[in-house]
Amino acid sequence: MEKQTPNTTCNDRLCPFHGQISLRGRNFKGKVIKKFPKRVVIEFDRTIFVQKYERYSKRKTKLHARLPDCLKDEISIGDYIEIAECRPISKMIHFIAIKKINNSEGEKIQ
Repeated sequence: MEKQTPNTTCNDRLCPFHGQISLRGRNFKGKVIKKFPKRVVIEFDRTIFVQKYERYSKRKTKLHARLPDCLKDEISIGDYIEIAECRPISKMIHFIAIKKINNSEGEKIQ
């Protein structure tokens, strides 16, 4: 996976761009619903097949992700971001935010 380094710098050791942590595993895209000083909560929809009714149901998944210092000012609530899996950082955080996809208004980021 190729990383696109943000323009700003940071001294965060858990930053995938400027720190020592490596990314591996799955990537997800979702909407930021909560923002904390060093983490965000994203939510995305997925479809599950219900065998009894032979139909699909829509479910929501929430994931906690580490917010690096270099992306802290760029990402806000309502934005669409991409997160990548890393080693477990804490009890809940196993992902890191790597880039912003859309603004909350729906404008695409280049």
